[in-house]
Amino acid sequence: MFDSLVDFLTNGLSHASWPMLVLCFLVTSQLTIFSVTLYLHRSQAHRGVDFHPVLAHFFRFWAWFTTAMVTKEWVAIHRKHHAKCETVEDPHSPQIYGIRKVLLDGVDLYRQARRDPSITEKYGRGTPSDWLERHVYGRHPELGPTLLLFALFALFGLWGVVIWAAQMIWIPLMAAGVINGLGHWWGYRNVESDDTSTNLTPWGLIVGGEELHNNHHAFPSSAKFSLRRFEFDIGWMMIRIFSAVRLAKVMRVAPSLDIREDVHAPDTDTIKALLTHRFQVMTDYFRGVTLPTLRAEFAHAGDSIKGFPRRMRAALSSGGRWLDNDARERLGNWINQRPAMATVMEYRARLHHLMEGRNGEAMLEGLKQWCREAEESGNRALQEFALRIKGYRLAHAA
Repeated sequence: MFDSLVDFLTNGLSHASWPMLVLCFLVTSQLTIFSVTLYLHRSQAHRGVDFHPVLAHFFRFWAWFTTAMVTKEWVAIHRKHHAKCETVEDPHSPQIYGIRKVLLDGVDLYRQARRDPSITEKYGRGTPSDWLERHVYGRHPELGPTLLLFALFALFGLWGVVIWAAQMIWIPLMAAGVINGLGHWWGYRNVESDDTSTNLTPWGLIVGGEELHNNHHAFPSSAKFSLRRFEFDIGWMMIRIFSAVRLAKVMRVAPSLDIREDVHAPDTDTIKALLTHRFQVMTDYFRGVTLPTLRAEFAHAGDSIKGFPRRMRAALSSGGRWLDNDARERLGNWINQRPAMATVMEYRARLHHLMEGRNGEAMLEGLKQWCREAEESGNRALQEFALRIKGYRLAHAA
């Protein structure tokens, strides 16, 4: 009897080998990641993809079973993050709470947000509200991980408890901590979005493609997170596989930006491209105008741009939005002492303000004037950018 008990605690009912235990953890955790990124995030929160009802319900069940996540709550909190990003109302911004709090205690921030029924009511509309959601998933969220614990314990004994504990730590740490924390703190940016989002790596493999966080903030409703040729989104790969077997239908993918040659004046196609790619336009401006002018300033002074703090370079790309008042004042004084930099920053501010408008005709007339004045500015980089921006148009992905 004692030997049987020890054998069960050691091996469970399956008597699985070490490779099988590792495989079990990898499969269960990857399924959870896909349930979050594909179903909760891309499908329910942003409507970028629709899944077959059977597959959709499996994802919904698995998210509840392995993380206690309720679809409506998760979707509502995430939508509010986009709506109030980097403000005091953002549920988990490291700019507000600090990187340490979000990275190490992101789950607590999630729990605080889910206790506020106004968030769920306002931002959680359109999510499932069937009998299972109301009476099982929504009413008893902790039941899912509890059942998972019993199942893993029965299969693998005490090693099942270890797998369960690892899963309970892994998902909150990577999703609530790393993506919400480091994804707004450290990494590279393809697009100068109105927040601090970053891409952690160009290869979205570990957290289902969520590593490409800056790309997502630039085009929230896109089912595909990768934007550049060298970037890879494993979540998008799975969507394509599901689409091939008719288990998924892609609703939205970010359109690419095309450049027409020899366009003499901005037109309605230009305005459509600017409205869709306003973040990319500002990125192009920084890379094509601000950065070359900055390099010229340092070269003229016989110095290297490497001596200019990286934080200040980033501030030039965002117009100083994320600096505190003292740092913003110092940057402004530095710019005002350099006429060429003052000119490009003035044109940047005008272009940014222009793209905030919603009247297409007024935008078109304003852009025509902006381009004319930029071409007459005497700044070669600014002149070349004015010629380039005229030819912008959308090239919709197939």
